[in-house]
Amino acid sequence: MSAKSPVIGTPAAGVWTTGLCGCFEDASNCCVTCCCPCVTFGRNVEIIDQGTTSCAHAGVIYYCLAHVGWACIYTCTYRTKLRAFFSLPEDPCGDCLVHCCCLPCAVCQEYRELKNRGFDPSLGWMANAQRCSQAGVSVPPHIAPGMTR
Repeated sequence: MSAKSPVIGTPAAGVWTTGLCGCFEDASNCCVTCCCPCVTFGRNVEIIDQGTTSCAHAGVIYYCLAHVGWACIYTCTYRTKLRAFFSLPEDPCGDCLVHCCCLPCAVCQEYRELKNRGFDPSLGWMANAQRCSQAGVSVPPHIAPGMTR
């Protein structure tokens, strides 16, 4: 996400809009994350990476890493990116520690944060970019991935 792009309905930067343990603020997402965290994580990544990483790609990486106990190392990097974009504090502790100790809660919190700041992760990046452009809000251009087969 480009720091210069305004987001629809953006709350104040520097403050989380939802708590780490507020999973039941969005019960449907809480259930999805509890049953299949790779889906919620993939949705978050697609928005955070502005569509350069697809939901499916991030979800598969998460799924594979979760089977060897390394998912939190991958997921915490996206919490760091999200925090940097919205100038959020490392709260309640460091990103990797939050993800290692409370991964489902962290992924739910990040999903709610994106929703509270005007994105709908369930729609994917392209639909969110289109929504923003229809509302007259500029969004960063979609950058096609590098080499493909």
